[in-house]
Amino acid sequence: MKKSLNTLTSLPSFVLLDKPRGISSFDVIRILHKYFGKQKIGHAGTLDPQATGLLLLGVGSGTKKITELVGLDKTYLTDIVLGKSTTTGDVEGKVVETLEYPDMKERQVEDAVYSMKGVLELPVSLYSAIKKNGKPLYKYAREGVLVETPFRTMEVKEVSLLDWYKKEPFQVARVRFRVSKGTYVRSLAEELGKRLSVPASLLTLRRTSVGMYTIEDSYTIPDEWLQDFMQHKKRKKEEG
Repeated sequence: MKKSLNTLTSLPSFVLLDKPRGISSFDVIRILHKYFGKQKIGHAGTLDPQATGLLLLGVGSGTKKITELVGLDKTYLTDIVLGKSTTTGDVEGKVVETLEYPDMKERQVEDAVYSMKGVLELPVSLYSAIKKNGKPLYKYAREGVLVETPFRTMEVKEVSLLDWYKKEPFQVARVRFRVSKGTYVRSLAEELGKRLSVPASLLTLRRTSVGMYTIEDSYTIPDEWLQDFMQHKKRKKEEG
């Protein structure tokens, strides 16, 4: 059962947290430092700012445990737009290609989704943190520098189509993936599009489990803490 972090007087050595949309994984640590004091905090697996869901946090001596959990399988719930691709592979990027009112039947989508199970060699997003010549790919992308897209071995251990609906003028597949370490869900979304011969990108992304740990047992960040952090961030940006 979820509880709010403001019910704690101090942080335990191991925390399950439900990261909200709009802040980075490191922003979460900044918020915790403000309310629980400066202490060593680490996490097992970054979530993009626009993604939500489970972060495993190690505090103090608990950071040693985190290093042991990095390789655990992760489960994601995602809505994939079929009919639109972007520069970033999600809704935040510039539109690259669209195909309005794609002619697909639910059975086609279902077959394509279940064909994703297994070991795949896929390109990673140019907006990922993977480094090339010591520099993260997303920095090249932001500078407009073209680099060769690296491929990675990714494994989909379980996959299921949960829903399929229209979001005019496109269609959306709601898919649950259980994947190995090093799997990029943006890459899976784009690959699904290729298998259906349509452009595709992520609409939403939520991590629901890491190994045996689930989102149902996580803490949430109080709304007032989030609002205070976002206002502080905005002021700093305005001040330059």
